[in-house]
Amino acid sequence: MQIEKHDYILELYDFYSELLTNKQRAYFEEYYFDDLSIGEIAQNYELSRNAIYDQLKKTCEKLLDFEEKLKLNAKSKKIEELLDEPLKSKILDIIKE
Repeated sequence: MQIEKHDYILELYDFYSELLTNKQRAYFEEYYFDDLSIGEIAQNYELSRNAIYDQLKKTCEKLLDFEEKLKLNAKSKKIEELLDEPLKSKILDIIKE
């Protein structure tokens, strides 16, 4: 995955992780944050590598779909561009609540 897309997916996860299932969050976090391989995750959950790969792919697709519909990340970036630092941080905190 390209670095830009990887970073974008992580940004979307910050906004939409609560909309995912517990399993989706667990697989995603182990892969992206804990740096486990698909094989290691599959072994931890006693699933096939293909099952984990499919779940990670579906989770990324869901995150992209949420952003397409809700546009929270895009709106956040627009706010960041418009505001001075003290007000910007307060608004961003509210958005991420």
